Amino acid sequence: MKHYEVEILDAKTKDKLCFLDKVGKILPSFSLHWYPARQSIRLDPKGKSLKDEDVLQHLPVGTTATFYFRDLGAQISWVTVFLTEYAGPLLIYLMFYFRVPFIYAPKYDFTTSKHWVVHLACMCHSFHYVKRLLETLFVHRFSHGTMPLRNIFKNCTYYWGFAAWMAYYINHPLYTPPTYGEQQIRLALTVFLFCQIGNFSIHIALRNLRPPGSKTRKIPYPTKNPFTWIFLLVSCPNYTYELGSWLGFTLMTQCLPVAFFTLVGFIQMTVWAKGKHRSYLKEFRDYPTLRSPILPFIL
Repeated sequence: MKHYEVEILDAKTKDKLCFLDKVGKILPSFSLHWYPARQSIRLDPKGKSLKDEDVLQHLPVGTTATFYFRDLGAQISWVTVFLTEYAGPLLIYLMFYFRVPFIYAPKYDFTTSKHWVVHLACMCHSFHYVKRLLETLFVHRFSHGTMPLRNIFKNCTYYWGFAAWMAYYINHPLYTPPTYGEQQIRLALTVFLFCQIGNFSIHIALRNLRPPGSKTRKIPYPTKNPFTWIFLLVSCPNYTYELGSWLGFTLMTQCLPVAFFTLVGFIQMTVWAKGKHRSYLKEFRDYPTLRSPILPFIL
C-alpha cells in the first residue's frame, strides 16, 4: 500500500496545525478541536471542501501532500433549519387569520372575514407549509447533514417576515377580493394545486435517485409520472413548480406583498437553479443540453 505524508495548514494564517506520517489511501478524518461537520479540508486555501469519500490516491497530490483547514463555524442540521423556517409561517399566518388581539382593532379580535377567498387562501397557505414540513421529515435526503448556524436566523427572518406581511393584508378587515371574482379565484386555485402536486412529484423523483444513506448524484430523468416530464426541458423543475404555486397564490389573493414575495423567491430560486445546472453540466458529460435551469427555453 502506498503511504503519504500529510501536512495540515490553517487556511487563513498558513500556520502548521499538524503533520501525519504513513497515511493510507483514505483521506483521514482530522480532529482539530472541532467536530467533523465544522471542519473543512481543502487542497487550496480558497478552494472547495474535499468530500468524505475522497481518497488520496485519486487527488492531484504527491506522496507529500499539503491540505488546508478552515473552521466553518457552528453548525446546525438541515432538518432542524427546515422545520423551524417552515413551522413559523404556518403558525404566524394562522395568528392573523384568527385575528388574535393586538394585531387589528380590538373590535375585530377573533372575528372572521366575510370573503370566502380569505378562508381559501388560509387553507392553501397552510397546506403548502404542512406539505413542506412532511417532506422534510419523510421525503428529502440531504447530501450535507449540516449548515452554518447563522443560516437559521437569516432563513427565519425571510420566511417568517414575509408570512406576517402577507397575512396582515390578506386577513385585514378591509381586504377586498380579486377584481374578477370567482373566475379568477378558481383559476388561481387550479394553478396552485397543479403546481403543488408537480412540486411533490419532483421531490419524490429526486428522492428515488439517491439510496438511503448515500450521497450519490445522478442525472434526473422523467418517470412514468406526467408531472416529471418537465425534466426534459428544465434542470430544476421543483423550483419551476414552486414559482407556479406562488404565482397562483398571488392571482388568488391579488395582494401586493404576495407578489413581492413571489418575485424575491423567483430571483433566489433562479440563482440556485443556475448553480445546480452548472454543476450538472460540469459533473456529467452526457447531461441533456436542451434543458434550461428553471424556465424552459428562457432561463
